[in-house]
Amino acid sequence: MTLVGGGPGAVDLLTLRAWRALQSADVVVADRLGPVEILAELPPHVRVIDVGKEPGRHPVPQERINELLVEHALAGSHVVRLKGGDPFVLGRGGEEVVACVTAGVPVEVVPGITSAVAVPGLAGIPLTHRGVTTGFHVVSGHCAPGVSDPQVTGVTRTSDTSGPLDAAALSCVRDGAATLVVLMGVRSLGAIVAQSLAAGADPATPVAIVENGSTPEQRVTRARLEEAADVAAARGVRSPAVVVIGRVAAEGLLEGSRERRLAGAGV
Repeated sequence: MTLVGGGPGAVDLLTLRAWRALQSADVVVADRLGPVEILAELPPHVRVIDVGKEPGRHPVPQERINELLVEHALAGSHVVRLKGGDPFVLGRGGEEVVACVTAGVPVEVVPGITSAVAVPGLAGIPLTHRGVTTGFHVVSGHCAPGVSDPQVTGVTRTSDTSGPLDAAALSCVRDGAATLVVLMGVRSLGAIVAQSLAAGADPATPVAIVENGSTPEQRVTRARLEEAADVAAARGVRSPAVVVIGRVAAEGLLEGSRERRLAGAGV
């Protein structure tokens, strides 16, 4: 079995090694996100199994995905598991490797370009910048308390001061110690904001939310931390999106001098 990270979505961000693995596949087990357009370019004999998940809807449970990988590999097929981003960055790729290795199936891992870094970069947001910050911290916002209905898409606001952020993540927001990147954090944005403010974060901390990174539908929403959930809700922000919290998310950071910014120059 070959575990392939497909990158954030654009086909031309798929690595050459990943493309070669897909061309030699007999069976491709594919997610909803990532470079799904590449599936139409596979050789005609390749069987594609769609196991894509949506927020609040997992038609193929992870346990069944693991079983599919093992079943087809043990039947003699070259199985490629195509995942968005990098399979080991909040992608549950480790669980799939363990399932295969336990069943005696050898695994090759092809790393992918993680959305945590690529999507902000494509939007002109550097996760580190000299004189601003020298590090970043990546967390999942997927299981935030205060999200009342897992079937509801879009931004959920909450007054609950608990949330998904660990102590290191809170330190990033509160102290500006590093940039905080949140994957799968759209529905929990309200909880993240409430938790951060309760921990003493500056309400004016810049926040940028990048939807559909690397695709023609890419869109950036910016706001102060205290207003981020309301602004996102008003704009109809939806997943997939990457949330960036910290000084690097400030608008115009890479646009040079004030005079150039006023002239309308962009990244």
